[in-house]
Amino acid sequence: MMDALSVVSQLRDLASEPQNRETIVQDQGCLPGLVLFLDHKNHEVLFATLQTLRYLAELSPNIPTMKNELGMMVSLENLMTRTGLSVDITALAQEVYNILSAPARPTSHTPDRRKKSQFFINSSNKKAKSVTLLIKGMDSTDQRGLCEEALLKVKGVISFTFQMASKRCTVRIRSDLPTESLVSAIAATKVLSAQQVVKNEAGEEVYVPLNSCGVAVPQNSVLPDYLPEEEESPEKATDRAVSRTTAKEDTSGSWLNTAASFLTKTFYW
Repeated sequence: MMDALSVVSQLRDLASEPQNRETIVQDQGCLPGLVLFLDHKNHEVLFATLQTLRYLAELSPNIPTMKNELGMMVSLENLMTRTGLSVDITALAQEVYNILSAPARPTSHTPDRRKKSQFFINSSNKKAKSVTLLIKGMDSTDQRGLCEEALLKVKGVISFTFQMASKRCTVRIRSDLPTESLVSAIAATKVLSAQQVVKNEAGEEVYVPLNSCGVAVPQNSVLPDYLPEEEESPEKATDRAVSRTTAKEDTSGSWLNTAASFLTKTFYW
């Protein structure tokens, strides 16, 4: 049985894959549904929706369509001023709004990747878990850059997203990578430290200090070469890689149809 949170969560996971972002935005049901989710009362739905929009905005050609979607900018403005929301939701709404309202920039072949708040290293890894960290000392983009470099070196990190206003970082990692390895890598910067953010039985967020002393940190020997998404060339990949991509796109397309159907039945009578 589908509900709003499960739909938007799966849509967010699909949006985290660069090859799915254009399809989601062009779908006639998904983007209008996401706009309607921006008025949802459930804070988890709101945050997952904003994360999805942030992923979709990573693809520059999507921005005009998203900006012109009926109700998008107004709903984001409402979230930015709405009381009773967490700092994460307000900050992410502001970030998405700023991206969509910014003047269009010419495509650069040598982008400054440090300006991005998200990185994707190996999003195809399905055996993954997400960890939220409170980063003490992350007060500027310089400190964020140090944290980025530390996380990029850890083997097993798949992706990470920063919420600068709340000094948090949500990291998607392989299920067999201990969270202590992340804390140890961040502590190695000498200027930053991290605690894990978890919810207790009452549903309240608490900070859990982790022991980073003596924890081995698996290192990436070679970091990936990030390329603008529009420059990706599937033709250069091997037949095996193309086959996997095609299979994944078929699966994503099938699920998008299901999600669009759910959104249509839920919001349009």
